[in-house]
Amino acid sequence: MTQNLFTNFIHLGLGATAVPQPEFNGMEFYPGYIERHGGDGPEGRLVSLYRFTENWDVWEMHPRGAEVVVCTAGEMTLVQETDEGEQRVHLKAGDYAINAPGVWHTADVSGSATALFITAGEGTEHRPR
Repeated sequence: MTQNLFTNFIHLGLGATAVPQPEFNGMEFYPGYIERHGGDGPEGRLVSLYRFTENWDVWEMHPRGAEVVVCTAGEMTLVQETDEGEQRVHLKAGDYAINAPGVWHTADVSGSATALFITAGEGTEHRPR
């Protein structure tokens, strides 16, 4: 069965499982995702694909695991708050960056960009930008 990663994310779980997810409907998706897969703890990963045409309006942080960000089209700048201060990582198609556990991050986009995320999302926090 064919699925579209823009609308139906994938959960990578314990035992090397890959589980298609119900259609993404905005932030309301996440409580159900945690209910379905929270038992996998920090080893569970959400694979998602997003298209951006504007800068992010929030910061986010994943306290229990790393997040891989792969730019698949366009260009974007990942902004990370680290112990050394704010780091800006410019990504173009094919480039990737890693958000370490506990690192607050956001993104700036000029034009449009598409990115694939592999996220250890347990305990994710958000704050306004």
